[in-house]
Amino acid sequence: MIRFLLLLRSSSGALDRFFRHLVPLSLLGLLNGCSSLGYYGQLADGQLQLLRARQPVERVIADPATDARLRGHLEQSQRARAFASERLKLPDNRSYRVYADIGRPFVVWNVFATPEFSLEPDTHCFPIAGCVAYRGYYSQGGARGAAALRKLEGLDVYVGGVEAYSTLGWFDDPILNSMLGWGDERLATVIFHELAHQRVYVKDDTAFNESFATFVEQEGTRQWRAFRGLPAQAVDGGKPREQFVALVLATRERLKALYARPLSAQAMRAGKQAEFERLRREYRHLRDSEWGGVGRFDAWINAPMNNAKLLPFGLYDQWVPAFAALFAEVGGDWQRFYRRVEALGKLPMEQRQQSLKKLQI
Repeated sequence: MIRFLLLLRSSSGALDRFFRHLVPLSLLGLLNGCSSLGYYGQLADGQLQLLRARQPVERVIADPATDARLRGHLEQSQRARAFASERLKLPDNRSYRVYADIGRPFVVWNVFATPEFSLEPDTHCFPIAGCVAYRGYYSQGGARGAAALRKLEGLDVYVGGVEAYSTLGWFDDPILNSMLGWGDERLATVIFHELAHQRVYVKDDTAFNESFATFVEQEGTRQWRAFRGLPAQAVDGGKPREQFVALVLATRERLKALYARPLSAQAMRAGKQAEFERLRREYRHLRDSEWGGVGRFDAWINAPMNNAKLLPFGLYDQWVPAFAALFAEVGGDWQRFYRRVEALGKLPMEQRQQSLKKLQI
């Protein structure tokens, strides 16, 4: 039986990290009641196209016809790839040592959905992979069609483009042409993050998995810069990003409180829109008063807003401080750190979360 385990990372404009670090999963071949043959068929076709497009990075670099800019990016990526295994003790395999040009800016599109008055995602469950909060489509048309059907059901829906993917080591994951626009350092962080998923993955615990991989990405990037003699710098946007995420998370909390109240649908809708407008006002004040008017997140904030659009926030960094504390406890020893993380992953969910909370104190 053929089994395809597909993880998809999405991104969009200045908010690429928010969606790149999500890990939608789909298992092909082991079909169950919540999925259709047609859906899995398009995933299988898309994955096979990626497999056929791969070629060794070293061959692309050696080809005289390769564009000089592409060659430079790939050469730098392989230095980061070697560092990941040698220094960060991440899996030493062929992932990110192959390259694929898919001929489009996104490899897949993710569809998120929530009820109109809830921030709980519409989940999809698969054998082995567990339950996840979205579905991936290899064509934009397919994603939009699926989103339209969910809207007809009265759900809030959001579609985000995906620039990269990982298969947790089931296949040799390629560097994609869609990843190269990030720049060399961001490409390195992607490699660190995705290889971390290959190192440790816990079924049905997205926050744990993404927080772990995000910590490895951040600490790995810090060490990668030090290794090259570069000064430390804020990871992925620094204070503006942190402030923006804080605004969105605060909005989520207010919406949760609103949806818990015994209000009519009309009053609930009015309160919901008021919260979205408050988010926009607070964002613009922060942008103009502290960021010098630089609107990194303008496109996102000015676009239509709904519950589904807020889903990705908070998933990937909830437990980052806990993993940072754990890393400090083991004296920065990566192998000991991974063993401790694996032990946490084997605990029941409630006990695991309690352990993480204690680490954050």
